[in-house]
Amino acid sequence: MSSRRMRIAALTVLLASVATGALAQELKAEVIHWWTSGGESAAVKVFADQFAKAGGTWIDTAIAGGVNARTAAINRVVGGKPPTAMQFNTGKQFDELVENNMLADLDDVAAEGNWKKVVPPAFIDAVSRKGKIYAVPINIHGQNWLFYNRAVFEKAGVQAPATFDELLAALEKIKATGVVPLAFSGQKNWERLLFNTALVGTAGRDVFLTVYGKRDDALVRGPAFKQAAETFIKLKSYVDAGAAGRNWNDATAMVITGKAGMQFMGDWAKGEFISAGLTPGKEYGCTVVGQGYMMGGDVFAFARTSDAAQVRAQKTLAKVMFAPDTQIAFNAKKGSIPIRTDVDGSSLDVCAQAGMKMVADPARQVPDINLVAEPALVGALDDVISEFWNAPSPRVDAFIAKFAQTLKSAL
Repeated sequence: MSSRRMRIAALTVLLASVATGALAQELKAEVIHWWTSGGESAAVKVFADQFAKAGGTWIDTAIAGGVNARTAAINRVVGGKPPTAMQFNTGKQFDELVENNMLADLDDVAAEGNWKKVVPPAFIDAVSRKGKIYAVPINIHGQNWLFYNRAVFEKAGVQAPATFDELLAALEKIKATGVVPLAFSGQKNWERLLFNTALVGTAGRDVFLTVYGKRDDALVRGPAFKQAAETFIKLKSYVDAGAAGRNWNDATAMVITGKAGMQFMGDWAKGEFISAGLTPGKEYGCTVVGQGYMMGGDVFAFARTSDAAQVRAQKTLAKVMFAPDTQIAFNAKKGSIPIRTDVDGSSLDVCAQAGMKMVADPARQVPDINLVAEPALVGALDDVISEFWNAPSPRVDAFIAKFAQTLKSAL
């Protein structure tokens, strides 16, 4: 080979290596999320590790509290300095960003990955606006699980309750042993979660959907809704005085250590049990009281950008998050179940496998309020529910009237 050809060949290799190095350097992703507890951190690390295997660098921006993280992300987007990806709950929380043309659509990635064939329709609808997909759904969270300490249950002589009547009887027996019956996190979103758990558990799926989906005033003022409100406020007598302002994972820790008998919480609480080295069905149990399975989840959305490197990072992230292996590994840590219906869940724990069976039954599927109501309405109802829960002398009839008025004002 002539010296000139050798120089050209060397230059070609050098340019190729520079180009490859530049592409690798460009594959960086800043991700804003609110997963800060032990179990959550272990789960999000799965995404970071898988993105690293794809050649990327994950820049972690964890902000405690969903509202805080979403607000920070939206402000970054509006301010012109968006993160690569940002977490939202499945539902309507990113509507304004779509309406203002600030989110990138993922139609090409979704088509390549056959999302519409392997994701439940309710979740495809939840990430779609005007026929385009704007976020990658990553999991299905069962929100109305009851987690309980098996040793505490055995000492009190109670079994896992199947109905709210059985639950109240079990709480009373645990109270008699001197253990806190119900661990609770006294924050507005968890107060709402407990109320909706009581609504689904006592009144059923159809009442829940009619109340939030159709804003049915007559039903809110009817006997089924009233029974749910009465059940909800009865639960407060089994909560300890230190519940106000407590973080949800601190309430979970009370169950883990046997300081409390049980906790109503989404299946993300399993991450805390896993981090503590506990096994479902052994040291702790899980059950759903009633027939409805309240489904929520998480998604990641991507800001619209003309930066080619960021677009590449966004598409890589979306593919990595949705990949079958990632789905199993992530959800095993997070406590949720895969968003994909085509993956083998046999390696997941008994709670997750039970959740997958419930999700497979349309009659048990209950979409989270965030899937059917706008954030402003959810926030307004949070205030009504919280006021009722924290009132020194709560009045059920007054709560019902205010709840009905709040729903009416959103029409």
